[in-house]
Amino acid sequence: MKNLKQVILVTGASAGMGLEMARELQHDGNIVYAAARRVERMEELKQFGIKVIPLDVTDEDSMTNCIDKIIKSEGRIDVLINNAGFGSYGAIEDVSITDAKYQLDVNVFGAARLIQLVLPHMRKQHYGRIVNISSIGGKFANALGGWYHASKFALEALSDSLRNEVEQFGIDVVVIEPGGVKSEWSQIATDNLVKVSGKGVYSNMANKFAGMVSGDISKRAAEPIVIVNLVRKAITAKTPKTRYSGGFMAGPLLFLRSILSDRLFDKLMMSQLK
Repeated sequence: MKNLKQVILVTGASAGMGLEMARELQHDGNIVYAAARRVERMEELKQFGIKVIPLDVTDEDSMTNCIDKIIKSEGRIDVLINNAGFGSYGAIEDVSITDAKYQLDVNVFGAARLIQLVLPHMRKQHYGRIVNISSIGGKFANALGGWYHASKFALEALSDSLRNEVEQFGIDVVVIEPGGVKSEWSQIATDNLVKVSGKGVYSNMANKFAGMVSGDISKRAAEPIVIVNLVRKAITAKTPKTRYSGGFMAGPLLFLRSILSDRLFDKLMMSQLK
């Protein structure tokens, strides 16, 4: 049975969508735990009654301690929002395998381990919502973002398998697919892109892509509240959809990906880099 006040863990809550999620979901009357590595950047959340907790999704002890603390304090956890993630951009040839593995550690394995840790508690209460923040980039892949897209494709597949495994226990799994949203993401991704592939055989493509993202796309990106409202739907609907999408160009790009062949979609996307 769903509780009126839900106990919610939001990861990656030190900036952008995660910070906004924590604020808004607490305002809705929930018990919210905001978690991230950069604890000092979440200090402002305490004034709203939000509980701040350190979390490194690449560290086993950190993840275990985080979940244990919530269970010890609240006796349950109703909603896990796997929002922690980043985009490590660069040509596949240029990105070191060490960096590629770190991308997957944060975006996939961190989320998966937290899911493993909360599931026994959700099964015990026969209720839970697991919300995985993916991307429209989990449905199609652009040049120069191969490792990021690989992580989001993996998160989508993981969510689909998990949804069918845990439905029997009263647990719902929902994927959120943001398009362009105002956050640190684009700056981190483009900075890394220029650093890794800004010189060499992919430099022309990389610099054009970086300019496009930091220019028109950033200006037209949606406010984080757009994604927060999708999360609200995911955790309050009696029977949530399996996927929600929103943000700049989310609808049009997902539609085009669904109707165009691979070659035609490639031509459309690559035309922006010529």
